[in-house]
Amino acid sequence: MALVQARKDEVIRKWAQHEGDTGSPEVQVAILSERINYLTQHFQTHSKDHHSRRGLMKLVQQRRRLLEYLKRKNLGRYRKLLDGLGIRK
Repeated sequence: MALVQARKDEVIRKWAQHEGDTGSPEVQVAILSERINYLTQHFQTHSKDHHSRRGLMKLVQQRRRLLEYLKRKNLGRYRKLLDGLGIRK
């Protein structure tokens, strides 16, 4: 089961920079973080699901690249995002 639309809308609403914003780095990282957290819980039960584990690794790398971009462009927004999502860097 992927991210539920209601939860996705809630995440977008929380991190959007303006009305209708779905493409800012903050929103993208927040959505990726939700999916990563879901898959992490999924692997607690399904430890041999290696196909999904590969997808998880791709999501983690994509989130890392977006965070590096945001760190380069605006350090304040980067730190606020890390604090808000509870990501340690």
